[in-house]
Amino acid sequence: MTETESHPELDALQKAYKTALEAWIAAIRAEEALVCVNHSVAEVDRWEQAHFDEEDARAEAKEAKQDYEDALREKFFEF
Repeated sequence: MTETESHPELDALQKAYKTALEAWIAAIRAEEALVCVNHSVAEVDRWEQAHFDEEDARAEAKEAKQDYEDALREKFFEF
């Protein structure tokens, strides 16, 4: 197999990882925006929820990264 051959399964995993990273970045920015608001109970609740959303997005990004890394190891190192 040459380096120029198509690898649709790797392409799909790479795309899923990139999408998950972009979602994580968006969640971080949403949390960041809420940390700069007035100090009301409702805003604190929104900020805390944004933090939980960020943690969920981070977990999804880490899982997508692991899936992609595993596929790369399988392709290049056969394990």
